Amino acid sequence: MTTTPVPGSAPHGPRPPRGRPLLRTSYAQHMGLLNTPGKRWSTLVLVIVGFCAPLLFTDDLLQVLTLGLFAAIGAIGLNLVTGYAGQVSLGHAFFIGLGAYTAAVVGGDTDGRLLGLGMPMYIWLPAAGLVTAAAGLLIGPLAVRLRGLYLAIVTLGVVFLGLHIFREASNLTGGPGVGRRAPDVELFGINASVSGGLPGLDWTRDQQLFVVALIFLIIFAVAARNIARSGVGRAFAAIRDRDVAAAVIGVDLAGYKLLAFALSSFYAGICGALYYTVVRVIEPTSFDLLLSVQFLAMVLIGGVSTISGSIMGALFITALGRMAIEIAHYVPFVSTSVTGGGLLNVFQLEGILYGLLIIGFLIAEPRGLYGIWIRVRNYWKGWPFSY
Repeated sequence: MTTTPVPGSAPHGPRPPRGRPLLRTSYAQHMGLLNTPGKRWSTLVLVIVGFCAPLLFTDDLLQVLTLGLFAAIGAIGLNLVTGYAGQVSLGHAFFIGLGAYTAAVVGGDTDGRLLGLGMPMYIWLPAAGLVTAAAGLLIGPLAVRLRGLYLAIVTLGVVFLGLHIFREASNLTGGPGVGRRAPDVELFGINASVSGGLPGLDWTRDQQLFVVALIFLIIFAVAARNIARSGVGRAFAAIRDRDVAAAVIGVDLAGYKLLAFALSSFYAGICGALYYTVVRVIEPTSFDLLLSVQFLAMVLIGGVSTISGSIMGALFITALGRMAIEIAHYVPFVSTSVTGGGLLNVFQLEGILYGLLIIGFLIAEPRGLYGIWIRVRNYWKGWPFSY
C-alpha cells in the first residue's frame, strides 16, 4: 500500500520555513557561539581592525588600549561571579594584586633585592591564575552562607585585609612608595616588553604589547563565552535569578558558587599579572577600594551578564583617565597636577566621573553600553519601520 504525499510536504521531514533563514529550530542553534551571520562578520571585522591597530594609532593611545584590553580580562571575571552568578563582590582588587605579585615573585629576577624565582612566562602566568583561584576558593564558602549586601561587605573586608598584607610584606612587594618591577612578557625567546622584540618587525614596545593583549583577550573572552553558554553558565543564571528555586530543581548551590568565585579569581589573577607588565611597577597601595570600584564600573557601564559588554566597559573606563586629562585643559577650576591650584585635580575629576557615569547608566540604561548597542542594532534591523 502506497501513500500519496501531502502537497508541499518533504519526503524526509519538514522543510525549513521559507523566507526565515535565521529562524532557529534547535537549542544548539540558539546557544551557538556566533549564531548569526551578522555576529560572525562583525567579529571578523573587529579582529582584523584590532590586529591593524598598531599601524593606525600612536604609542600613547596604544598604551591606553592595551591597558583596556588587559583590564577587560579582569572585568570578564568579575562579570562571571557578579553578573552571571549574581554574587556581589567588591574584593576584585585583592585578587588582581595577588595575581600581580605572584607573577612578580615567580617570574622575578633571582639576583634582585626582592624574592624572585626567575621562572619563564609559561610558568608565572598560570601560577598567577591558580594562586588567585585558590584564594577565591577560600573566600567562596562565605558566599554559600551570605548573599547580597552581607556578601559585598565581606568581600570589601578582603580588600582592606589584602591592602594591609601587601604593605607589610615588603620582602615580596617592595613596600609602599617603592614597589617592585613586573616581569617581562617573554615567551619562547620572544620578548614583547622591549622594542624590536618580535622577529622581522621593527615595532615599538607598545605596538607589541597591544598585539599580545589582543591575543590573550580573545582567548579568555571565548573561554568565558563558552562557560556562559554551557550548563555551568545556566546554573549560574538559575542561582542569580532565584537560588531557592535553583536548589529545588537540583542545582548544587555551594558547588557552583565556589566555582564562580574560583573562575572570577582566576581571571583577576591573569589580569593582574598581565596589566602590570604594561605599567612596569607594582605598588602595594594601588590595590585599594577604588580599583574594585573601577572594575565594578566596567561591568555596570559595559553591561551586566555580557562578555562583549565587559570589554566595552573596560575600554571605556580605562580611557576615562585620558578623557579627564583632556577635560582638565578646558575647565578652568580643574588642575592637571595632583597638587595644582585648581578646585579639583584630574584624579578627583576622574573619581567624580566614575560616580556620575554609574548613576547615569543605572537610571537611564541599566544594560549599559551593550544595551545602547542593542537599541542601535534593532533600530537598523527594523528600518524603515523602526518604531
